[in-house]
Amino acid sequence: MMKSPICEMLGIEFPLVAFSHCRDVVAAVSRAGGFGVFGATTHTPETIEQELSWIDAHVDGKPYGIDVLIPENISTAGEKQVTWSSLQARVPQEHKTYTKELLGKFGIDYEMSAVPPNQAQPFDAETALRVLDVAFKHPIRLIANALGVPPREMIEMGKKHGVPVAALVGAKEHAVRQVAAGVDILVAQGTEAGGHCGEVTTMVLVPEVVKAVKPMGNVPVLAAGGIMNGRQMAACMAMGAAGVWTGSVWLATVESETTEIFREKMIAASSRDAVRSRGRTGKPARQLRSVWTDAWDRDPSSPGALQMPLQSLISRDAFRAIDRAAEGGNKQARDLVSYFVGQGVGLIDSVKSAGQVVQEFKEEFVEAVEHMNNLVAE
Repeated sequence: MMKSPICEMLGIEFPLVAFSHCRDVVAAVSRAGGFGVFGATTHTPETIEQELSWIDAHVDGKPYGIDVLIPENISTAGEKQVTWSSLQARVPQEHKTYTKELLGKFGIDYEMSAVPPNQAQPFDAETALRVLDVAFKHPIRLIANALGVPPREMIEMGKKHGVPVAALVGAKEHAVRQVAAGVDILVAQGTEAGGHCGEVTTMVLVPEVVKAVKPMGNVPVLAAGGIMNGRQMAACMAMGAAGVWTGSVWLATVESETTEIFREKMIAASSRDAVRSRGRTGKPARQLRSVWTDAWDRDPSSPGALQMPLQSLISRDAFRAIDRAAEGGNKQARDLVSYFVGQGVGLIDSVKSAGQVVQEFKEEFVEAVEHMNNLVAE
């Protein structure tokens, strides 16, 4: 076990945290000595029970965590019992028409799908807290939240169960607010990251956050954003990080939830192909550039992305239709295929197993440390 506070807090050998929406990746990383974190944003209490039960049966007793997404700022903030179907009525017709015509140009049929009348809105805080209630029936060792300070109830849940609460931050002032609210672990996520991200680079953000929160106590900081190998991990820890939080690197593993077509596009992509766009969720989120991102960000005739969570109502059905068409042999649809991915995509050159990626992180980390030691050797 490395001498890192993260290793001690989470009971792991190597301070490599892997965020994934795929249970197979989570289990594989934890078994290999890292720490898998299951992304539960789209789950209900019923489905999370199934997923965590599977992880428990396949993780060989190793620790793992869970991540939810409870946005601090959302267009439906303060409203109670908002349903998916009630939100669909708020989506302007021009946005529906624009999406239908866009996909139609590529031979893809698009319709907003019918949902159960009681299905909660995307990113619903009440649902997320109920998901956490179920999660605490399992041996989870971490809960994490993105897009703002976790609600008070979430922090209290963590303290009640003796489970650290982590939160993602993209600026040093956000880090200070998180620590003041009672968060136990900070994830300093640079703009290079996939998914929702800010504008400050990892190289600048990590030392900024470490310095800003140092007077507030011993709150470990995990570096995130563009980290794809052990050498980058060593560099982040040299800047004061206690470990790293990674995401995009696991999308190119055999266990990942991504489609074969998207993996092929990742391998072919450069770092500049990972762009920040509001076209998927309504908030700036880094993803692989495609016809979809260009349409919402660059097309003068675009009506513009809606606020979160309304844009997600449009994009969910759109990407389901895109992926079905592409996998069904529609070659035009490939130009629309996209997913959340960071600038580190330029470092992906092949598909590997998650366990192999963990091992390579360890080996490269040691090589980097030895290299630095040789630079200062007498």
